[in-house]
Amino acid sequence: MSSGLPPLGWLRTFEAAARNLSFTGAARDLNMTQSAVSQQIKALESHLGRPLFHRRPRALELTEAGITYLPVVREAFHTLTRGTRAVTGARGNAVRVQCNLSFAVQWLAPRLARFRRAHPDVALHISTDLWEAREMSEDTDIEIRYSLRPSDRVGAQFLWADRYYPVCAPGYAVTLDSLADQPLYDCTNLLANWAAWAEDQGLAWPDPPVIYASTFLVTLAVAQSGGGLALAHDLIAGPLIQRGRLIAPFEHRAAMPESYYLIVSPQAGRADGARQFADWLRAEISPDSAG
Repeated sequence: MSSGLPPLGWLRTFEAAARNLSFTGAARDLNMTQSAVSQQIKALESHLGRPLFHRRPRALELTEAGITYLPVVREAFHTLTRGTRAVTGARGNAVRVQCNLSFAVQWLAPRLARFRRAHPDVALHISTDLWEAREMSEDTDIEIRYSLRPSDRVGAQFLWADRYYPVCAPGYAVTLDSLADQPLYDCTNLLANWAAWAEDQGLAWPDPPVIYASTFLVTLAVAQSGGGLALAHDLIAGPLIQRGRLIAPFEHRAAMPESYYLIVSPQAGRADGARQFADWLRAEISPDSAG
């Protein structure tokens, strides 16, 4: 055990491993090998004189020391980031945007050319997660979060409330009476699910099996291929319906408990590029511009 500070790289590796609860996930995030991650964690544990993880057969679990150390490490990185920005000044018009993968591909990407034409001097860096992070990463300026209303402490601004409904490939034969007998797909961990839609529709729902994925990109791809029905909402399914790749076989739409929110980090709130992107996003996603 050493009383000195451990190398910064070891701490970054620990934070990534704790965030993923996986050495493999940390290796992916940090562009390292899994072996290198494991070696750095062992070196850090040796430096501290105590284990930070319980190595389970299929997952990691933080020890009591790891639980205590993680917020300290994260706050240290936050402090370093804020201090570096204070010393170097604003990063010009570079804006780091975090959003989920489905939103980035289905809604944001087709509109980026319009943003580029309006703001050619703003350099966007877009980061996506299969499932939205509960906290903004320390180097993110703007987050578009799809969830129940976030805590007031993050300063989230409401962007868009959507409706959800089943979608399938054109020509797919389905009726309300046969719906429960079809292959059904959905995104995990949403309150806007098949049972809730059926209840809102007034169906007697026998709770059939549903196949779940961590992103709508997977479930919508299955629906487009004719493999079954997926639940979707206007913001991500609308363009596919307009292009004739999906149809909504039933008229009923249910209001989603989840909505889209805009979160601007405090350090980016006064930066020109972040403000321009946030203003553009609010205008682009408004009812008059959506679709």
